[in-house]
Amino acid sequence: MILFFDIDGTLIDDDCKMPESAKKAIAAARQNGHVCMINTGRSFRLVRPHLEEWGEFDGYLCGCGTEILYHGEGLLHQTFTKEESLRIMEGLDRYGIDAILEGSGENYMNPIEEMHSEPFQDFARRFGSGDYGSFEQAPGQFDKFYCYIGENPGKEDFFKEFEDLLDYIDREKGFYEIVPKGYSKASGIDFMIRHLGLSKEDTVAFGDSNNDLTMLQAAHTAIAMERSSEGVLKIADYVTTDVNDNGIRHALQWLKAI
Repeated sequence: MILFFDIDGTLIDDDCKMPESAKKAIAAARQNGHVCMINTGRSFRLVRPHLEEWGEFDGYLCGCGTEILYHGEGLLHQTFTKEESLRIMEGLDRYGIDAILEGSGENYMNPIEEMHSEPFQDFARRFGSGDYGSFEQAPGQFDKFYCYIGENPGKEDFFKEFEDLLDYIDREKGFYEIVPKGYSKASGIDFMIRHLGLSKEDTVAFGDSNNDLTMLQAAHTAIAMERSSEGVLKIADYVTTDVNDNGIRHALQWLKAI
């Protein structure tokens, strides 16, 4: 089997810690011949610092399918061109939408005092705006973005204006994850099964939130964590326990992967 794991809420808890039971269970599954891959909305910029801490995986699908690495080899990387980047950034400014622009090498965000919305200011304070590059550095360097739209009166106009270029994932409470048209966690799965010559019947996905829906629908078997969103729970073939209650180990045991 080829197993695809979301990170936040699936492999790691609210304190960004991966339980030892999950590390050991994934190592055992790999030893038993199963391919284990992270499939995340995070750009590789936010995955790279944790590679040693999280243990070994066969590969990484990052940025909702915009970058794929397998056994250390880069197989795919989709980045907005400089022209597309400038168009997107001008639109964000014109509609008053705050965003973090996410790339493989760096993420970019405006200073908190220049942001339009309180929810995004709170988000920036939580994740530390000082750790990111500036918007001036971003054109041609980002693959996707995460933004707060909320009840912005221009929301539908923004969606319509960029429908040729972007796909939108509703992350709830006014936040959206926005990716290049045609890219998703599901497109990453399709790419990997073609690359490895496998079939859909070989695929299993593990997730908990709305940006995992396409991945869970694309896989043959969908596994939801205990505290998943309602949409994820509805389509799951199996609901495992919480990440801190040996959820990954229980799921891999249910699959008979370990």
